[in-house]
Amino acid sequence: MVNEQGNRIEAHVDDSRLVRRPRVGHIEFLNCLPIYWGLARSGALLDVELHRAPPDQLNHALVQGHLDIGPISLVEYLRHSEELLLLPDLGVTADGPVLSVNLSSKVPLAESGPNPTVALGSTSRTSVLLAKLLLEQRYGLAPVYHEAAPDIDTMIASADMAVLIGDEALKVHFGRGEDLNLSVLDLGAAWREWTALPMVFAVWAVRRDYAAANPGLVKGVLEAFLSSVELSRRELEQVAAHASRWEPFEAVNLVDYFHKLWIGLGERHLSGLREFAAQANRYFDVPPVAEGGPEFFAPT
Repeated sequence: MVNEQGNRIEAHVDDSRLVRRPRVGHIEFLNCLPIYWGLARSGALLDVELHRAPPDQLNHALVQGHLDIGPISLVEYLRHSEELLLLPDLGVTADGPVLSVNLSSKVPLAESGPNPTVALGSTSRTSVLLAKLLLEQRYGLAPVYHEAAPDIDTMIASADMAVLIGDEALKVHFGRGEDLNLSVLDLGAAWREWTALPMVFAVWAVRRDYAAANPGLVKGVLEAFLSSVELSRRELEQVAAHASRWEPFEAVNLVDYFHKLWIGLGERHLSGLREFAAQANRYFDVPPVAEGGPEFFAPT
């Protein structure tokens, strides 16, 4: 900027009036594409600082305060619920088969020995814990576990069974399981058969300190998320067709997947959440849901 005498004047911006955009996490799996689709279509992506990463990284970032809002695995939410509030009506859930969380094995469970070796992918603590609950408590096995990179070829080469989630699990479900002669158990369906309840794999949460300081911004993000989900449900075939251009799945298979995987958190899902927390608390280092909980962010 130059004044009337031709001298340069330094322009100073009062940044005390500027508000930082919410730092929002996004799971870089197909299961969260419906939310991303609607955010992109509505232009709401411009109002957030979006961070795309695998579930484990997003869990850590939200708990450490590097994100303000984001998806978090159910197990990690339960362990850090004192620092977080759930966003209402948002969760990665399934009331039956989920397709993208499975146990792939060289032989059916009924033919397995009592101590099978199980490779655990490192990308989802809730799915891993669900697999352990089912194998040990429902099927009465005493597996030997080890962690492995989430790649079916590597995992099944080193173990009798492999716990897979996300896009790698979908590849097994939609063809590779047959190619590799694997028996595939859908863990969402197995939980539903065991408890008669839906399974909640992940929830969306906001840090309590951020919600207290920025309730209006959190409300805006929540409304954008919910609108995005509704838009995606109306345009599900378009979402699947677009994704199939870049992913190794047919559009018709993705439509089936998005119908089975539910982005929501109703009363039945909350019953499933509480049951999972209670079961996990009996056998693992996972706290149950506090009485009257879980606690939600309440838009005003």
